[in-house]
Amino acid sequence: MDINSRWLGIPTELLMENAGKSVADVIFDEYSNVERIVCICSRTNNGGDGLVAARHLSYKYGVTVVFIGNPDNIKTAEAKKNWEIIRNLRTIKISIVKTTEDLSLLDDVLRDADIVVDAIFGVGIRGRPRGLEGEAISRINMLRKKYGFKIVSVDVPSGFDAYRGESSGLMIDPDIIVTFHDMKYGLEKLRKKIIIKSIGIPRDAEIFVGPGDFLEFIKEREPWSHKGDFGRILIIGGSKHYTGAPALSALAALRTGADLTVIYAPETIVSSIRSFSPNIIAEPYPGEFFESKLIDNALKLSERADVVVLGPGIGAHEETLKAIHEFITKISAEKKVIIDADALKSLALYGIPKNENIIITPHAGEFKLIFGEAPPRDLQMRGEITRKYAEKNNITILLKGHIDVISDGDKVLFNKTGNPGMTVGGTGDVLTGIIAAIYAHGFSPLKSAAMGAFLCGFAGDLAFEKFGYGLTATDVIDHIPYAIKEIEKVIRGER
Repeated sequence: MDINSRWLGIPTELLMENAGKSVADVIFDEYSNVERIVCICSRTNNGGDGLVAARHLSYKYGVTVVFIGNPDNIKTAEAKKNWEIIRNLRTIKISIVKTTEDLSLLDDVLRDADIVVDAIFGVGIRGRPRGLEGEAISRINMLRKKYGFKIVSVDVPSGFDAYRGESSGLMIDPDIIVTFHDMKYGLEKLRKKIIIKSIGIPRDAEIFVGPGDFLEFIKEREPWSHKGDFGRILIIGGSKHYTGAPALSALAALRTGADLTVIYAPETIVSSIRSFSPNIIAEPYPGEFFESKLIDNALKLSERADVVVLGPGIGAHEETLKAIHEFITKISAEKKVIIDADALKSLALYGIPKNENIIITPHAGEFKLIFGEAPPRDLQMRGEITRKYAEKNNITILLKGHIDVISDGDKVLFNKTGNPGMTVGGTGDVLTGIIAAIYAHGFSPLKSAAMGAFLCGFAGDLAFEKFGYGLTATDVIDHIPYAIKEIEKVIRGER
């Protein structure tokens, strides 16, 4: 949400200022007869919050900042700026702990402390803290028992693993936790006093998909990774009228990072599909359309796939729609399935199989065809009707539109990337392929659909800058890698 806020034009520097001030305000409100405060910070943004708190607290109390590590290694420009401010303030004492030998400074500094502000690690760490910071956490807990000072943790106690929602096994033991914006996962289990403070993150940063949602998607791959580690996708689609649709989905998935895409299509069009790119694998079946006699073979092909896509170009032949529904009911409930295009008509005719791993991607007309109710244009009402039918059918729905609506029946998210140039044919097939690649990486149905909508729209926006209303679906595919690179820049604070 910090990154999404920056995407919306709210600088991280402002959020850091609000976070640090809110910590100081809590100390002002919660403690009396306080004289000496020690703020223990590190190179993280959590440390930056602690530096801001130190500045505000110095107006009233004697403050010492203890920096764990080398200040030259501070991670972000915002935290660096606050470190430079602290260095210029004569009223704040500074101690730097660069080595394990320097940890003895903690004993000298904390001996007379009334309050210790814990700003070493925030929500970004996984697992047990190691190295200098880990040793500092152990020493602080030991000295707390010896000297009896109170501890106020910034956002989460250092050493709390917010991904797992529990202590890492080495964690600061605070008296008060000042957490920001909302309760962090598992924090209530610590049974500490928790005060939630708003720091200016708008509601939009939470409900609209943004670059921050890609934090876990944008990461380095292990050098020993091999083919298949990042997704095998089976696409059942194509017909004599629509040869390009499944190819567009396959190429979009590959451009998003999937390792393998296999298209199961009529033998009469396989040559045409293969001609789109040598990167596409096409498995032929006899006949001109998908039908029930092909289900067993389709099920065998799906066994090796991480995600199965149904619909791109598959056609609306009566036997095809029956076969699609039969296939979905027979496929393993654990299998990830995306249903799009004409395959959605099978749901309207025969109902939605119960499988919480299903994602469907209808536009407004298809939504009405499936559920018998047209989605209103009012965004809040549109979100609620999408949530209602997602909950009722235990699926995830991506309702495509000027603003996309995504819901798994619990949460509702919105996406506003994209442009009117993307009304050109084939962009829906591109979206399906993008979602499939993200879904194959192990994300939830909701996250996969939401991230897919954002990435597809963002790639379309980049293509529109170059081609205007003359853009095509393949232009959107070509701009997927550039969109991912731009998202990386936003995450790093370079855009």
